[in-house]
Amino acid sequence: MGKLVVQRLVAMVPLLFIVSILAFSLMQLLPGDPVLVRVGEEATEQQYDQVEHELGLDRSVPVQYVRWLGGAVRGDFGESLINSQQVTGAVTSRLPVTLSLTFGAVLIALVIGVTAGVIGGTRPGSAVDRGVTFAATLGLAVPNFWFAILLVTVLSLKLDLLPATGYTPIQVAPAQWLRGIILPCLALGLSASAAIARQTRSGLASVLQQDYIRTALAKGASPRRVVLKHGLKNAFIPVVTVLAFQVTALLGGALVVEQVLALPGLGSLAVISVQRSDVTMVQGIIMFTAVVVVGVNLATDLLYGWLNPKVRPS
Repeated sequence: MGKLVVQRLVAMVPLLFIVSILAFSLMQLLPGDPVLVRVGEEATEQQYDQVEHELGLDRSVPVQYVRWLGGAVRGDFGESLINSQQVTGAVTSRLPVTLSLTFGAVLIALVIGVTAGVIGGTRPGSAVDRGVTFAATLGLAVPNFWFAILLVTVLSLKLDLLPATGYTPIQVAPAQWLRGIILPCLALGLSASAAIARQTRSGLASVLQQDYIRTALAKGASPRRVVLKHGLKNAFIPVVTVLAFQVTALLGGALVVEQVLALPGLGSLAVISVQRSDVTMVQGIIMFTAVVVVGVNLATDLLYGWLNPKVRPS
């Protein structure tokens, strides 16, 4: 497994390099002048030249990129064009909110999706199976923000069980933190659980038709043991692929849910930065998000290696 980790880490370096080029290109490709965003339209020519020099925009593009990349490798993405706030500090202060929503939603999606998939996959063609398939199809068709609005209406406004908006850091009040993220995690996780349920159901129904499953049952193994130990592990390999895609999709879905529920996460920061043409902040958000996605892909490869020894390096 150690060799697999090293290989995957080495393979991800070119990917991050390409992402860094694309992120840096925003400064040159997007309309508007970053210097004017910082100094304003009424700035004098002397003020303009001074800020342009401070931002390094008076140098050639390759020199700008090398300088920016050197800072990025050290975790320094410069300052916001709007309020001179350190980009790294702004992103890292909001990243825990988005990660809490994303991985909380993944947990909910796994619990609901795998449970529903096992129920349907062990009873293919039954009324229960058709009900699971219908619910999963419906879950895939409904967008995250609609789930968020529906949950706010029912759980917050009518039943007053959970707060509709706001976020409390876990280090301040763990109980309030948990109450605050349950609703947005449900809004994100329900759609993801639908995709996982469909894949789990399909994979498990197929695996349970294999000869080794019938042999295990014929030898006296209990159906529960056969399903959980033999069937589910082999059926879970394609589910891992779906789960990796869902984590990436949930990171994007968190942007919308954070806007609907007024959560101070990375998504709301990205929206504000784009609206204000704060290019340096957008660059930092892109790179941090890319690192998270790369980490998810690495975890997926490791899980593949555990489930299927054939993919491990010899």
